[in-house]
Amino acid sequence: MASPTAIDIDLQSVRRQFPALGLKVDGQPVVYLDNPAGSQVPQRVIDRTAAYWRTMNANQGGTFATSQRSDALIAEVRQAAATFLNAASSDEIVFGPNMTTLTFALSRAIGREMRPGDEIVVTRLEHDANVSPWLALQERGVTVRFVDIQVPECTVDMSDLQRQLTPRTRLVAVTHASNAVGTIPDLAAVSRAAHAAGAWLWVDAVHYGPHGPIDVRAIDCDFLVCSSYKFYGPHQGILYGRRELLQRLRPYKVRPATDEGPSRWETGTQNHECLAGLLGAFEYLAELGGADGVVRPALETAMERIRRHERALVARLIDGLQQIPGIKLYGITAPDELERRVPTVSLTWPPHRPETLARWLASHQVFATNGDHYATELMAKLRLADEGGTLRIGIAHYNTASEVDLVLELLAGFPG
Repeated sequence: MASPTAIDIDLQSVRRQFPALGLKVDGQPVVYLDNPAGSQVPQRVIDRTAAYWRTMNANQGGTFATSQRSDALIAEVRQAAATFLNAASSDEIVFGPNMTTLTFALSRAIGREMRPGDEIVVTRLEHDANVSPWLALQERGVTVRFVDIQVPECTVDMSDLQRQLTPRTRLVAVTHASNAVGTIPDLAAVSRAAHAAGAWLWVDAVHYGPHGPIDVRAIDCDFLVCSSYKFYGPHQGILYGRRELLQRLRPYKVRPATDEGPSRWETGTQNHECLAGLLGAFEYLAELGGADGVVRPALETAMERIRRHERALVARLIDGLQQIPGIKLYGITAPDELERRVPTVSLTWPPHRPETLARWLASHQVFATNGDHYATELMAKLRLADEGGTLRIGIAHYNTASEVDLVLELLAGFPG
């Protein structure tokens, strides 16, 4: 595998744009490998957020300047989000506080159209935010069926998916990339199977967002959710829904709220300052792709550059971890199959608890997370629920080869 070159990512330039990367704790530089739990943000996001507070802090629909500026900002970021997801129109973009809240809101509305005996299919690869909102519909008599995964690669069992689909299947919910082990399912195949069964496809793209281009039209999904705190922005949820479905489904909302457009789904006053920061995140990615404005070709170029850089780093990480006796890796590890995963690596090292390993790294200012990562079904399948889950090392595009080497050195020298 070729190493990333300067034409892919100017890493020094990238790192200069992230103020948090200069942080030191107890005199030591901080290494952020907790990126699956939330990435750091570039200065552009900070500036956009601050500018909102200074120049347009007002609620929507007013006749005065700050309100009109705020309205214009929301329209601009909605269009940018549509471009980021390759949606046909900004009318297909809904904002909310986070992916989980948006999924619960839409699942309730979808549940209004379901009858006892209708079925929803989910996989055992999911973050629980793409499971519990569907399990909640069991109180309406809906059946939730689980698609198994193949271990240790942690890939969706496509044969089992076909077995779980029935004439009563109304929706299939699947991740774009596992937040725990990095697997990228074959969404095109899942989409074909779901639609052949007459079901809608719901995609959780939260963890895929920072690692590759999202294209709702190529996936042919009916709904997709993501959140910008994973792709260098603020805590801001984004939902794509086919226009006809967003118009057809009935939201739970206050009576004065409009029945027109995506705002019928946006209950209460939105977090306008986070939306300003979200625009900054899109602008950062577009600039990384060589453009001044948020245009699709630049976003695709940026994500390809990110993907090539991260793939080289995760190959280095996996190879190094495999040299440490006793460490067990979960997910795809074959060098020629790394395109089927994002650079999120989960491991165990019996008899050491994942928390103990995370504390050892943290004592050297290397930040990584431990636990079940809200991947409840996956941890149960891997029989790790009672073992403290995994140590998760998550690479972002601003990480370096020397940071990867440092975490390998620290684990190799673990005194336990």
